[in-house]
Amino acid sequence: MTLPDSTTWPVITPADRDAVLGVLSDGALVSDRNEETAVDRLETEWAEYVRARHCIGVANGTIALELALEAIGVGPGDEVVVPALSFVATAMAVVNRGARPVFADIDPVTYNIDPDSLRAAITARTVAVMPVHLHGLPAPMDQVMEICQAHGLAVIEDAAQAHGATIEERHVGTFGSIGCFSLQATKNLPTCGEGGLLVTDDDAVASRLRQLRQFGEVIERGRPRKYLSHIVGHNAKLSSVQAAFTSSQLRRLEATSECQDRNVREFLTALEPLAGLHVPRAADPRARHVWHILRFRIDPGVAGLDRSEAGPVREALQRLLRAEGVPVTRYQLIPLSDQPAFSDLPPTTANEEIPVTRAVLADSFVLQRRHLDPSAAPLLRQYAEAFHKTWQHVNLVPALTASRRR
Repeated sequence: MTLPDSTTWPVITPADRDAVLGVLSDGALVSDRNEETAVDRLETEWAEYVRARHCIGVANGTIALELALEAIGVGPGDEVVVPALSFVATAMAVVNRGARPVFADIDPVTYNIDPDSLRAAITARTVAVMPVHLHGLPAPMDQVMEICQAHGLAVIEDAAQAHGATIEERHVGTFGSIGCFSLQATKNLPTCGEGGLLVTDDDAVASRLRQLRQFGEVIERGRPRKYLSHIVGHNAKLSSVQAAFTSSQLRRLEATSECQDRNVREFLTALEPLAGLHVPRAADPRARHVWHILRFRIDPGVAGLDRSEAGPVREALQRLLRAEGVPVTRYQLIPLSDQPAFSDLPPTTANEEIPVTRAVLADSFVLQRRHLDPSAAPLLRQYAEAFHKTWQHVNLVPALTASRRR
């Protein structure tokens, strides 16, 4: 069976098109001008939304992470603790600074960094920790901040997937020294391509970030550009077209998020009765999950098999669900520590055993994007029916796993 996929993301409205056309009409296409641009306006709007003192727009979420690390002085010989489960950019930003990512394990329910593993990962070379608010769920920032303050470590939050996520109404990205957001077109707050935002309450850090994104220059509104580079910087500016598109999207972010939340919760509630299926949840009642990605874990016992068969059981159920029209995928295939790009990293004295990350990757699959469209409720109901139908035939799984072994 093939289910009709009538959802789209991002949802582009006439207001979004008008915002982009407005920039094309006024000609302020870049942000290095001495008058206000769409980038300035987005920075003001996002800072107000998350209640941060400063916001700096940049070219993408990855460069946001790199500039954040550079702004606090991370460099060769330093170590930065990151979770072993994340998009590769989290660790790659550290490597691009000449530093060493040290990989902490994750919580088996939230998939965010595990505080005990974080403690074990800290060495004499550790200068910062980069918690990731994975899949839209806030990391345990109370514990992360307590650990980092005790060790004198900077905290840079990777909030690329968590626009609007909060802990007791405090927005992610505002707990540490710097918060980093991606505006890539698949994100909950998208642009029409690539973009990124940094937030901080530190005036000096904000000033340095603005210089780093613009060749080390100081751009002053109302004054001519001087072309003086005070530090070695980058060309990492956000375009006005992308900023205007995101500003338009931001005006309806709360309404969209509330609708997404209702749709996803209805979907997950419908799946709760299925034995052996662990659905995503916000374990901390104080946390607002924004459901960027939905990750499901499979207990192989549902098919009468043991833990050693977790991977094959997940693969078989994934194949059955896809045959019913549910576009589930693996998303991340290996822990960050196993990425070939990091195979030549120097050793560390930290304990980098990550059994939970490996178990989660073996027995889980994800649903992406289809649930973000506010009109997705009918499709999600069909997905739920397909899950139930698949579970009615779970007795087929042992035969499927055996055929794959032959």
